[in-house]
Amino acid sequence: MSGWNVIVIGGGHAGLEAAWAAAKFSRVALLIGNPATVGRMPCNPAVGGPGKSQLVFELQAMGGLMGRLADETAIHTRVLNASKGPAVQSLRVQNERDAYAERAQDVIFGHPNIDILRGEAADLESDGQGGWLVVTTDGRRLAARSVVVAAGTFMRGVTWYGRQSRAEGRQGEPPSRFLSAPLARAGHVLKRFKTGTPPRVRADAVNFSELLEIPADPNPRGFTGTPGLRAAESPTWQTHTTPETHRLIHENIHESPMYSGDIEGLGPRYCPSIEDKVVRFAHHDRHLLFVEPDGVQTSEVYLQGFSSSLPPHLQDALVRTLPGFERAVIQRYAYAVEYDVVDSLELTLNLESKRMPGVFTAGQINGTSGYEEAATQGLIAGTAAARRAGGEPEQFIGRETGYIGVLLDELVFKGSNEPYRMMTSRVEHRLLVRQDNADERMTPIGHALGLVDAAEVARVEAKYARVQAGIDALAAQRAQGQTGDAWLRRPEFSLPDVEALGVTLPELSAAEREAVEIRVKYAGYIRRAEIQLRAEDRSRDLSLGGVDFASIGALSNEAREKLVRLQPQTVEQASRISGVRHADISALLVHLKGRSVSRET
Repeated sequence: MSGWNVIVIGGGHAGLEAAWAAAKFSRVALLIGNPATVGRMPCNPAVGGPGKSQLVFELQAMGGLMGRLADETAIHTRVLNASKGPAVQSLRVQNERDAYAERAQDVIFGHPNIDILRGEAADLESDGQGGWLVVTTDGRRLAARSVVVAAGTFMRGVTWYGRQSRAEGRQGEPPSRFLSAPLARAGHVLKRFKTGTPPRVRADAVNFSELLEIPADPNPRGFTGTPGLRAAESPTWQTHTTPETHRLIHENIHESPMYSGDIEGLGPRYCPSIEDKVVRFAHHDRHLLFVEPDGVQTSEVYLQGFSSSLPPHLQDALVRTLPGFERAVIQRYAYAVEYDVVDSLELTLNLESKRMPGVFTAGQINGTSGYEEAATQGLIAGTAAARRAGGEPEQFIGRETGYIGVLLDELVFKGSNEPYRMMTSRVEHRLLVRQDNADERMTPIGHALGLVDAAEVARVEAKYARVQAGIDALAAQRAQGQTGDAWLRRPEFSLPDVEALGVTLPELSAAEREAVEIRVKYAGYIRRAEIQLRAEDRSRDLSLGGVDFASIGALSNEAREKLVRLQPQTVEQASRISGVRHADISALLVHLKGRSVSRET
């Protein structure tokens, strides 16, 4: 079959979202090596977490797929940072690993606008008329107006087990051997990145009584507003490294391909291997590890935080030094994977190649890490590819809109020399762009892009009209001489406490009540943040000439290192450096103000 407007290469989290989004416009082809691997969770069997759940909530609000799949296959949900403010609260959903892939395949394979093609892409050729041909290794020439390359870790992928390597995109799967060539031929700068995954251990060989059990939240949440039926069915657990773990690593560090120099690729700063943790943070006598089930009927557990590229025989010994794992049997060994990525500075905000118009890239091929970052890029690239193919005007999502905007802005304008991971600290407007108001912010954008229908927009508008009515009701009623909203702003008060004083609210859902409470309780903080951001915008052109960055203690270690090395001359230049965050810019402004005051005196 032919006549596709968009061809998507790759069936991971980026490829799924790209095909799902593009199929809302016209017929799409999804080119994959093995349909059985579509939607696979090759690393941790979970979705969400700090900075990542906000992406998934925004993705859901824009008509994406990941939140739905995560909720339908959830076995454990927990709100992280629940004791802190709503700006940093994050939902984490533990999933039944195999069910997630099966559900993804049901949705994609059964979609009337998505054709599944099995094969390996060998080349990308312009058709001379603004479109593209995807040439496969078996000689087919597949024509489309736009192409989305979502190759993950597969482009010239190599897996490492100790100092032994083999050509793989991930464990047991062949790499994409040829896609790097057409990208390089067009002028793209390709870099080598590295990531890794922990071992999977047989659950029946783990002594769970020695582990710290972490129960699911009793009232589970979901990205869609409807948590899955089994969302509180399983706990997770915690263990930790021991002095014996550290000793074994130090004595055998020469067997790591990273430390022996075999691996050229740059690894993730914020998700280091266990050998990296032990060497770089030698002052810590233990590192926490999270034990995550791969399903309700658990056959394997995943050792989150124990990623490694050490050889299998050492992994056996290392895992058995962990409390509860003394008799552990590893079913799948940890490995590192090295692969090609494009320089994201060569992309537009819609992830279109500046060198190959009509070719879009999404996911780990752009130098990111994580399912959530990949899925977000897939939605953006798939939507933009379909709109371009249909002759519709470009629309861009700006940094101010939320986490998706920040992700795109940082990839395109800052780039990254290591796998990029979204974190709440990267988002300067995080008091304004919380996960609880993602639908209010992003649903209208999804509608404007053609991803969300008018009925969904109306539903969201009605929800926030009810929220505002609740806020107005609090402000209009008094109890013991104070208005209801004044009572609610007290730290020790919640909505039920205010209602106990006789203040009444209109009928609201649990999510709407939460929205009322957040907006009233944090109104002062939000106004203050808006004032601060306006002041910072006016400070972008301030000079940093002569500033001794090494002496500014409030800077993060990463920011200090990069500022000292790159020596930006203005605040604006500093803000565009990867790894320099909003808190670091604030620290620079405080330093400049202090320096100005000292000169005046």
